[in-house]
Parts: sequence; C-alpha cells; structure tokens
Amino acid sequence: MSRVHLLEREQRVELPIERAFEFYGDALNLERITPPWLGFEVRTPAPVEMGAGTLLDYRLRLHRVPVRWRTRIEVWEAPRRFVDVQVSGPYSLWEHTHEFEPVGTDATLIRDRVRYALPLGPLGELAHRLFVRRDVERIFDFRREAVAALSAAAA
Repeated sequence: MSRVHLLEREQRVELPIERAFEFYGDALNLERITPPWLGFEVRTPAPVEMGAGTLLDYRLRLHRVPVRWRTRIEVWEAPRRFVDVQVSGPYSLWEHTHEFEPVGTDATLIRDRVRYALPLGPLGELAHRLFVRRDVERIFDFRREAVAALSAAAA
C-alpha cells in the first residue's frame, strides 16, 4: 500500500452538540457541504438509517472522471463521534473520523481526521503531490465554509 496521508481540521460552530451531530449524521446533508465541482450525489435511497454498519453509496466526478464510492459507518457513538471508511472507491484507504466536543451548552468543536492512501504505489504518490492533496484540502476548505454558513443560519 502507498504511504498513508493525514488531513486534520477543527471548526467551532455555534450550535449545541446534539444539533451539530444531527446535521452531520444525516447522510443527505453531505451533498450540501461538498463542492459543486465534484458533482457529488448520495445514491443510497432515503431515508437513511445511520448507525454502525450502515452502507452509503455516492457518485461523483474527480477531474471529470465519474467515480462510484461506497462507505461503511464503522463507529457510531452519538453525539460524540462516528467513523466512516471506504469500502470501494478511488482510494486504497479512506478512514474519516468525525468528533464532536461541546463548548459550553451552545457551541460545538468539530474535528475531522482523515487517513487516506492512494493505489498504484509510486504513481499514486506522484498524483498525491501533483493534485490529490490539494483536492482533498480544497474539499475540506469548502466544507468548513459551508458548515459555517449553515450553522450561522440555523443559530
């Protein structure tokens, strides 16, 4: 397997932990916080019952190449954390941990920790240096802004 990369982000939202977790725990909200340039679509029929073992199917475009992606919820500890892992998709490893920590009674600190690796050994590492790292960072930059806007509107 290629080298494992790590992306970590942290964001405070002015929402109680239960509301923050509820938003992230709704799989259909992922479309709302994913950049439009990915053409991201949740393919799992609604309503989606979230919990450990839930499988989620997505379709998106990476540099205009259509991609199918399936993840499984490995850990579900409402309202503190959940972990999704790629079952099939573009990465050889994708493990995304979402953590929620209350800040007083009306705010939440949200932490994202993504461990990922690319297939194809040295070619995957070259792709990571040339564009994948930047793409992953741009996706999470967009997500931070979208979550900030949505939480401000909900507060």
